[in-house]
Amino acid sequence: MQDLWVFGYGSLMWRPGFEFEERRPALLGGHHRGFCVYSHVHRGTPERPGLVFGLDTGGECRGVAFRVEAARAAETRRYLEAREQVTSVYVEAMKQVELVDDGTHVEALCYLVDPTHPQYAGELSFERQVALIAAGEGSSGKNPEYLESTVRHLEEAGIADAELTRLWQAVEERLRLSA
Repeated sequence: MQDLWVFGYGSLMWRPGFEFEERRPALLGGHHRGFCVYSHVHRGTPERPGLVFGLDTGGECRGVAFRVEAARAAETRRYLEAREQVTSVYVEAMKQVELVDDGTHVEALCYLVDPTHPQYAGELSFERQVALIAAGEGSSGKNPEYLESTVRHLEEAGIADAELTRLWQAVEERLRLSA
């Protein structure tokens, strides 16, 4: 048995929900973070979907890697499967990620979006993203809170994402105008 690395790029960064030995800034090549998944459970419903992140093909993604000790690896995988695979929109894959603080490479469990799944949204217009996020609410809370928490945690980790910040500002403005 060996330790398990898990790559977080959205809510896993700020709410992993499992015990870990260390948390390190990480970079995944070949995939990028994008609001490309219609959320029917956590941040929306089938009738009123929200949007959540997926790791889509192309580019790269800055996030965090968590090291889980070997004795907890199976339990952690079961937890993540129950959390991330509610509607099977993600594909579990072991991918090489770089731990950016020292350049080390590790194999990490990643949840990649399945582009053939009905909840795959692909690239949506900025306005469509704003509308879905502003209105979305599901079992894990309101969609705007998900976006805000991700933006704040990226900032705290020193990861600048001007597009996500602009999206958050637009969602915030929409909510203010509709209040």
